[in-house]
Amino acid sequence: MVEGDKAKLRTLLAHWIEHNKEHGQEFKEWAQKANALGETKAGEDMLAAAAEMDRANEALSRALRSLGVG
Repeated sequence: MVEGDKAKLRTLLAHWIEHNKEHGQEFKEWAQKANALGETKAGEDMLAAAAEMDRANEALSRALRSLGVG
């Protein structure tokens, strides 16, 4: 891999991780709102999506570490 590409990949991975964290937090907040509206199934599914986002971030973090970051 060309060093410039490797640097870009590190930057992208870090960006995606942060972006996913923001979305995951939003999912959790809106899941609470859905639950308050009595839409518990939607709330559960949104919490499941947040958990999947956390798992994706774990994989992205491993990828970032394998590139020598973190």
